Amino acid sequence: MEQKKTKKHSLQIDLEKCVGCVLCMKACPIQAIRVRNGKAVIDDDRCVDCGECYRVCPHDAVRSQTTSFHDLKRFKYTVALPSPVLYTQFGREVSPNQILLALKKIGFDYVVDVAWICEKVNAAYRLYIEDHPTPMPMISTVCPAVVRLVAFLYPELADHIIPIDVPREVLARELRSKISRKKNVSEEEIGVIHITSCAAKIVSINNPIGLSKSALDGAIAINDIYGKILDVLDEVEDDEILQQSSGVGIGWAASGGEVRGIELHNCLAVSGVKDVIQILDELEAGKLKDIKYLEALVCPDGCIGGTQVVENRHVAKHRAESLVKMYGERSRVSLKVIKRQYREGYYTLPEGITCKPLPPLDIDPVKALQKRQRIEEIIPLLGGKECGACGAPNCKTLARDIVLGEAEMEDCVFIKLHTAEHK
Repeated sequence: MEQKKTKKHSLQIDLEKCVGCVLCMKACPIQAIRVRNGKAVIDDDRCVDCGECYRVCPHDAVRSQTTSFHDLKRFKYTVALPSPVLYTQFGREVSPNQILLALKKIGFDYVVDVAWICEKVNAAYRLYIEDHPTPMPMISTVCPAVVRLVAFLYPELADHIIPIDVPREVLARELRSKISRKKNVSEEEIGVIHITSCAAKIVSINNPIGLSKSALDGAIAINDIYGKILDVLDEVEDDEILQQSSGVGIGWAASGGEVRGIELHNCLAVSGVKDVIQILDELEAGKLKDIKYLEALVCPDGCIGGTQVVENRHVAKHRAESLVKMYGERSRVSLKVIKRQYREGYYTLPEGITCKPLPPLDIDPVKALQKRQRIEEIIPLLGGKECGACGAPNCKTLARDIVLGEAEMEDCVFIKLHTAEHK
């Protein structure tokens, strides 16, 4: 049995496997998990799908819900949009073009080198930054977990999110209409599927921020499709060239890839959810004003460190660096074409970032202040052990839960022991 959740999130708790060990609760960087009645519970309103709970669970009790390969049968025509991360999951003898051809061989009707579109979006980033020198820094939209972090916890930074859409969405919008006309297939019969290293991508499809509706129909995890690709690689013949990208687009697989491609001074790349939060804290405090662009990715070392990969991220990073050198560090895209598309709004995020700040302690400011004061009064009474045995990440969050009526003082094991000793 799994914790019932809406399609807002991809991460779910398998209640039959969960033993209430509190590791996921302790790992969650935004305190979205509690342990209640011996089982972990994820707060839908706080979760940003960073995947830290998935990484630390020793019991395989955190599940990531992505699209199944078998779901493709419901479409008449299928399109694969693989993340550049996919190229880093195989050995040196396997080229990106072979991997793209293998995707066709396992059943996709049309396969596109998304790394090529990454290069185009990189150029659009630069054009936007040159047109809009403030506010600084602009923040990448590539990581949906980072966009959610800003929308939930840093709403005052929303205008720093660069209003350029992500490559997968830009490409999906174009291909759906183009294929419909060319193949005489209705747009509803076309399944455009992202091949991803990250569970948060499915969230950006089911519950997008900045879009009224995603142009994608699903996201298949790399670790789910890897075996199918591996099985047919020996049968692939390089009789068709699908790869268009240089090393610039392929470099997007690892942290620093966007910054390398944008070719502007004073850009910063940060990866890992704790480091991202630290940087956002500094930005909120008025620092980093000399940084033009911030590439922020919650997975360690970037998308190659996603939760849905096969290869060790250090090996994958080495592979990415080798591919960048092999295919060149200069982009192959036509800047003239990019400028025209940019002016026409081809890369523009259709809607602005809608912030969804976490609810206050109370809608009444006076009551909210009183509750805040009560929290500060309760914290010293809880022992300060920060053990998590109460089912909350720390004493402060337990105090907050108590004030909101979601927990009791006796949930603290030290208060419970103290009470028992004086009976």
